Amino acid sequence: MKLQNIREKQSVQKLFLCFMMYAVLGWSYEVILETFIYRWGFSNRGVLFGPYCPVYGVGALTFLLCFGWLMKKKEPPWLKFIKPILIFLGCMAAATLIELIASYILEAATGAWPWQTYERYKYNFQARIALSTSVRFGIGGTAFMYIVQPVFDLILSKPSRKTINIIAATVLVIVAADCIYTFLIK
Repeated sequence: MKLQNIREKQSVQKLFLCFMMYAVLGWSYEVILETFIYRWGFSNRGVLFGPYCPVYGVGALTFLLCFGWLMKKKEPPWLKFIKPILIFLGCMAAATLIELIASYILEAATGAWPWQTYERYKYNFQARIALSTSVRFGIGGTAFMYIVQPVFDLILSKPSRKTINIIAATVLVIVAADCIYTFLIK
């Protein structure tokens, strides 16, 4: 099955599973950065109890919805070199906006946001967004569009529709329970 045909057959359940896979990858990225790169030690980098950061899932779905058409489009030779730059800049801008909005939402819901350490970066806005992280999000978004999402599309093309529905429903129940615990009980 061609990759383009796989992408065209996205269902809500598959998009939700992509959302969750990126939320888990984002959490893993954050934990690896904090534990091994910055050597601050392990901490749950997500707002929720589980090993996922939903803001990464929001970012991934935004990239898919905003730039997926550009990935599918056959380009003339001159655009072949410009397309990755456009995707990089688009992902960088979209992720920065999402991060800014998420910081306000999390501050209203929990009183803080996990990345308040941005004040240490030279170029930042209220410790909510920073140029350094925006560039990393652009690089990550470009890698996501060209490398990771095609792999996820391939993985999600293998199970039957019924299996996808069961997996998506199970994950949804787990995340819903986590949200109830985090925002209402805890």
